Amino acid sequence: MPPRPALRAAGRSRPAPAPSLRRPAAGQRRSVLPGSPVSLITMSNPFVRIVEPLDPKQPLKKFFNLTKLEDVRYARLPFSIRVLLEAAIRNCDEFLVKKQDVENILNWKVVQHKNVEVPFKPARVILQDFTGVPAVVDFAAMRDAMKKLGGDPEKINPICPADLVIDHSIQVDFNRRSDSLQKNQDLEFERNKERFEFLKWGSQAFKNMRIVPPGSGIIHQVNLEYLARVVMDQDGYYYPDSVVGTDSHTTMIDGLGVLGWGVGGIEAEAVMLGQPISMVLPEVVGYKLLGNPQPLVTSTDIVLTITKHLRQVGVVGKFVEFFGPGVAQLSIADRATIANMCPEYGATAAYFPVDDISIGYLVQTGRDKEKVMCTKKYLEAVGMLRDFKNSSQDPDFTQVVELDLHTVVPCCSGPKRPQDKVAVSDMKKDFETCLGAKQGFKGFQIAPDQHNNVMKFNFEGCDFELTHGSVVIAAITSCTNTSNPSVMLGAGLLAKKAVEAGLTVRPYIKTSLSPGSGVVTYYLRESGVMSYLSQLGFDVVGYGCMTCIGNSGPLPDSVVEAITQGDLVAVGVLSGNRNFEGRVHPNTRANYLASPPLVIAYAIAGTIRIDFEKEPLGINASGKKIFLKDIWPTRDEIQAVERQFVIPGMFKEVYQKIETVNEAWNALEAPSDKLYTWNPKSTYIKSPPFFDGLTLALQTPRTIEGAYVLLSFGDSVTTDHISPAGNIARNSPAARYLTSRGLTPREFNSYGSRRGNDAVMARGTFANIRLVNKFIDKQGPQTIHFPSGETLDVFDAAERYKQAGHPLIVLAGKEYGAGSSRDWAAKGPFLLGVKAVLAESYERIHRSNLVGMGVIPLQYLPGEDAVTLGLTGRERYTIIIPEKLKPQMNIQIKLDTGKTFHAIMRFDTDVELTYFHNGGILNYMIRKMAS
Repeated sequence: MPPRPALRAAGRSRPAPAPSLRRPAAGQRRSVLPGSPVSLITMSNPFVRIVEPLDPKQPLKKFFNLTKLEDVRYARLPFSIRVLLEAAIRNCDEFLVKKQDVENILNWKVVQHKNVEVPFKPARVILQDFTGVPAVVDFAAMRDAMKKLGGDPEKINPICPADLVIDHSIQVDFNRRSDSLQKNQDLEFERNKERFEFLKWGSQAFKNMRIVPPGSGIIHQVNLEYLARVVMDQDGYYYPDSVVGTDSHTTMIDGLGVLGWGVGGIEAEAVMLGQPISMVLPEVVGYKLLGNPQPLVTSTDIVLTITKHLRQVGVVGKFVEFFGPGVAQLSIADRATIANMCPEYGATAAYFPVDDISIGYLVQTGRDKEKVMCTKKYLEAVGMLRDFKNSSQDPDFTQVVELDLHTVVPCCSGPKRPQDKVAVSDMKKDFETCLGAKQGFKGFQIAPDQHNNVMKFNFEGCDFELTHGSVVIAAITSCTNTSNPSVMLGAGLLAKKAVEAGLTVRPYIKTSLSPGSGVVTYYLRESGVMSYLSQLGFDVVGYGCMTCIGNSGPLPDSVVEAITQGDLVAVGVLSGNRNFEGRVHPNTRANYLASPPLVIAYAIAGTIRIDFEKEPLGINASGKKIFLKDIWPTRDEIQAVERQFVIPGMFKEVYQKIETVNEAWNALEAPSDKLYTWNPKSTYIKSPPFFDGLTLALQTPRTIEGAYVLLSFGDSVTTDHISPAGNIARNSPAARYLTSRGLTPREFNSYGSRRGNDAVMARGTFANIRLVNKFIDKQGPQTIHFPSGETLDVFDAAERYKQAGHPLIVLAGKEYGAGSSRDWAAKGPFLLGVKAVLAESYERIHRSNLVGMGVIPLQYLPGEDAVTLGLTGRERYTIIIPEKLKPQMNIQIKLDTGKTFHAIMRFDTDVELTYFHNGGILNYMIRKMAS
């Protein structure tokens, strides 16, 4: 059997089915109805004896003093596991959380290898609008379903506090002009008014849900600079802050010492409704940092190096905890950059325990000083304040790996995956090798005689040339880097020196700067570098994820025509965290992750095919060759500017008005009803069909008879391939649907913005233009409808199968569902009629999302795959579902050819089997609350 990943579907451990269906057996945990008043501390908590005031002068402010456990195992636990332990002790009621759960966590050193499940209740939930809108749509639809079943609709209400940051809607439609920000924000509201009105309704209709309006910043940077508490002070108790989020890069907050990770939107909804997460107690890899970074190295270089290293180590489903004297050399912004890219190296969390630098960051970012003092006092009291230079504090780890920071060199990652690190000194050679290499993650399969093709074009009255490797997008974007003053000020200082040296950026290159918060603009402006960034085309275009998630906006028509006619491998360079095919822009086949200063450098060079050590960035008006080394700022220069201009007052001024500063948001009107009134004319918000026909009675799962294969994939199919977030192609099924509703292409917006409408999202499933389906001999979102033999768009083929009553499955290779924690990558296939996926392995969150939607994740037996079994995908598959199911059981699959084989049914826990019997996690929640 395959090893179980660290996390399981959201929900309490070992839940009973809906009470109306079966009484819980003696000794079995009952479920607490979400919405029921449950005292934080009850007489049944066996650990109430270790509760004491943090300050004797404030007896009503208490905490669980874990050091009073008087258990020698506690001091040896990884700091990340201590957070899990505290949550279990505080919530221990011998009901949802049992004393045995606490013992299992305390005994982590022994239990970590035994796949033991423990419950975890995070302190809060965070969402962005792409995933937040469908969550609120689900809640609204669940209220309708509750009413139909005779229950109280208002029981559908977040219990766990939730923050929703609107940051995914804005696009780079305008750039290289002083009014780009305002124009892009105006367009954002024009396109998304319906969605924003709906979210505003949600903030009023649901308790415990706060909306951070558009234009405020990027979710993870806002979390880092403003929302994170580090230590919670709630209901009379102090306890560690922790969070799960509907974005895989929620892990960024681990850099501040707040334990957090990404979950699927479906899981997050269950957590918001009061369910604990059921998780297998994870292994913890200790990552020891030594030495000091070299002067020219940035935090981006460090994280790209760590990403490649940990991919090689293998940390999928594990926690990574950083320690060693090298950690003390990193700022919180540096640590946050490293933690942000945790999904790219495959871990569940990338934890930096709180130390004095973390406490100093809270002060620097304008947090209340009295609360900061209490935070430090609490962490000292419970043994959770770290001194990275004191090796006697080093806990036990499952495994220890090391990195000497002095060995890190400037680097990028690409051209198609974030883990494919390339030293900057090797970039030119590596790209030219990729050009001719076989189509794949490091290959474009361009014929050798085509490598130096040149396409001439005219832009704004001037003639230019493009060739393979020409940079057409250069974006300083993503909280991965915009949260870090050192790299942002480094980019600003490099821009200043470049302008003073007479360098420019070609006008057709789409340059942009999308800061993660208003604080960034504040210190760039105050330090005097903003004007130089603007002169190179890096004007502020918006506060949001933008290019990093595919909201890069259109390229000039003449540029697109030159790329298309020349079949050129054009390049995007961005300071983001993901560069999968088709994600950044349809016309940039190569995309590289780089630090903000390098983004500007490649923009000036105009090509990725440059060796910065030997070739100049450009030649100024005086004929002088200017090299990158001539304009690269020193670390001392950057630190001097940072000390002077990144100050607490900036953070206070920006964040004290964050919820009211957007006048367009303030002017929005939203209905006040507790049940949402669905507008049948809306193309953004639509009641989903997930709960149609739902009854209290369960239906017995049936064998899947004669399923056709909708698509057959290789390895590393991402959630971007399954459910793209970017532009809606004009010839796609989604475009045809929107056109039929009276919309013009200009009004299509993006798939991500239309996740509140299932009709669009079902049509957008498997609609990525870079999709590689083994049934088709070229990239594209099409497949073969086997009964007719026709090649059709995936949605159209699925509709034909559905009309004929044929179930569907998907075949895939390794790492199916890698990438963003995108619930529509499970919801979409479900709506297409996909009953199961058969893959070699799954990305953690995506497998949980499939379970949450009732889609069966099947996995080949070890040593087997489609090739070894001789599967073509043209067979029909009958999947035998036994009456009695057990976690990770082997099941039989019969083909219409007469062949039979077995696969593992990846329902990994009893919890997940309960969800499957209910047709998904949300159905389970409704049944439980309605009864």
